[in-house]
Amino acid sequence: TSFVVFSISQSTMLVVGAIYYMLFTGVPGTATYYATIMTIYTWVAKGAWFALGYPYDFIAVPVWIPSAMLLDLTYWATRRNKHAAIIIGGTL
Repeated sequence: TSFVVFSISQSTMLVVGAIYYMLFTGVPGTATYYATIMTIYTWVAKGAWFALGYPYDFIAVPVWIPSAMLLDLTYWATRRNKHAAIIIGGTL
């Protein structure tokens, strides 16, 4: 079902985000770190609404990880070159 596919894709993105975060940043406070927290928080909120009797699809779960990884990648790619930050930021 679509729920299974969605759950697998979300879990995969969380794992990839966590591995990416540990390998390339290693410092709390990055976008990927906060995106992981936001994703888990949204899952908890969705479960709470479901427990209250609302339909499971009542809350849409935003997909935070890919955008956060792009932000982190842009930061690390442009850390030493501020002109590249302007170019990449404008492109994104």
